[in-house]
Amino acid sequence: MRIFLAVRFLFALGLRVDAVRLLRATALAVALYAAAPLAALALRGLTDDVLAHRAGAALIAVVLAAVALVAQIMLGHFCHLDLVRVSDAQEMRLRGELTDLVNGPPRIDHLDRSEVADTVDLVRDNLLATTRSLEAVLQLAGLLVQMTVTIVLLGLASPLFAILPLCTVISVLLERTAQSTVENARERTAERLRLAKHLLELATSTGPVRELRLFGAEDEILHRQRAAWDEVTTAMWRAHLKAAVYRALGQGFFVLGYGGAVVLELYGALRGQASVGDLVLVITLAVQVSVQVSGALGVLSQLQVAGRTTDRIGQLRAVASATAEPSAGAGTAYAANVDGLSSRLTHGITLEDVSFTYPGAERPVLSGVSMHIPAGSTLALVGENGAGKSTLVKLLCGLYRPTSGRVLVDGHDLAGLDPTRWRSYVAALFQDFHHIELTLGESIGHGDIARASDTEAVTAAAGRARADRVLRTVPGGLNGYVGHSYADGTELSGGQWQTVALARTLMRQHPLLLILDEPAAALDPSAEHDLFERYASSARRENDGITVLISHRFSTVAMADLIAVLDHGQLTEYGTHHELMTARGLYAELFTLQARAYGS
Repeated sequence: MRIFLAVRFLFALGLRVDAVRLLRATALAVALYAAAPLAALALRGLTDDVLAHRAGAALIAVVLAAVALVAQIMLGHFCHLDLVRVSDAQEMRLRGELTDLVNGPPRIDHLDRSEVADTVDLVRDNLLATTRSLEAVLQLAGLLVQMTVTIVLLGLASPLFAILPLCTVISVLLERTAQSTVENARERTAERLRLAKHLLELATSTGPVRELRLFGAEDEILHRQRAAWDEVTTAMWRAHLKAAVYRALGQGFFVLGYGGAVVLELYGALRGQASVGDLVLVITLAVQVSVQVSGALGVLSQLQVAGRTTDRIGQLRAVASATAEPSAGAGTAYAANVDGLSSRLTHGITLEDVSFTYPGAERPVLSGVSMHIPAGSTLALVGENGAGKSTLVKLLCGLYRPTSGRVLVDGHDLAGLDPTRWRSYVAALFQDFHHIELTLGESIGHGDIARASDTEAVTAAAGRARADRVLRTVPGGLNGYVGHSYADGTELSGGQWQTVALARTLMRQHPLLLILDEPAAALDPSAEHDLFERYASSARRENDGITVLISHRFSTVAMADLIAVLDHGQLTEYGTHHELMTARGLYAELFTLQARAYGS
């Protein structure tokens, strides 16, 4: 069933991407595989004609055999060329779909599930082999045609051979068992394989290598990488060994059946019950059947891998479908909420008893958080690492949906708003921002794809982020490359990369929600103070937008209109700097400790 689904999937996809080439390749494949048994038939005629001294008939048989053999070569070449083009188009289509399935859902919580990560990794690893399996589909179809013609000819030559295809049934069943053994082992080791790949990347990437060498951790990382890799390879080796035994048994059963039949046919020829030409035909066709069965088993194995990949793509589609949002026309309430969102906040953002638990986790990272953030205000989130600050920010951005409770934007439930539209009103600089190693202009411009090629907009964003020094550092300015991953570009310092990321964030004009998650960790306190002052006031002035700041520098935090203190996922304090200092709680304690440290 899985193989049938893979065949249907690949052929249907091939018709969608390039129907003309696929149909032409199909016709060529049928003709190609029908030529081999016809060549054997011509060889029988040639043998009998030569022995009977029929020169004219022998010449015709030679021409027919030559035409059949040349046709095999030529048709195979052109069929392969067409299939390569179709397979390339399929690969591009599937890679695009894989990207959409991973990134398409409006939330990102599905990416935190290990089974989804394993499935994505397995699909990515087998995608090329799967698309190349389209050729295997036509090979299977051609081999079936070829085997049918061969068996008919064998049956006409000797009725004994007509029942021997039953020998292939056991071979096919054992091949299926062999491939299932390998695929099951691959799925069991998928998580360990991802770990081995991650550790190898750590040990071979420029950034991590610096730290590993400094801390003397290279040997430990490599040891763990080898251990994980050995665990995977040992499990896969055992699976392949079992599969080889199954395949050997299947092939052995087939060889015994056909070998015995050929011996009987030879015995009959020696007794004069068959002509020499019949014997040549039978031996030639028997060899062809052996090759055909071996080829068919290999093709079935390849298609079984493709079938597993097809299943996994189906699983990712199900995940994407389960996490998809209803369309704007799916319900009147949803449509009304979309229409109610404007480019200016009037009331603000409210969290009502919000809790969130990561997939697979036993304890919630946020529990019962309730607060109101007025329009035009600035909010600072304070708490120890792991208190839930970054998770709360992702909930506000709409990247996660609360496990329970609601996030309201001007009274509208964020879960009911069009996530794409809401994200267009959000600008965020996350603590773990990405280094986009393209040209400096592209690295900044990705903050607003619609204006990414607008040099004036990119320059203005760089100016607002005060990235002048970075522009002077990079040869070619906005047209110069940054990083070394894809070009011989300029390597930036941590602070410079953060400035570029800030400029990227500021490409989005007049956001309703501006997130600054440790926005200036690589800058000095006065620079961060200046940064927050500029952009918090900017949001208030332009459209009553809200700025949310996460910072461990309390001199900056104190500037915020409101301060929320999170402790182990719960909101323990909420109010102005003055109110929290007066309350003499955790915030006052932390502020006083840091003030003393700077004072000393």
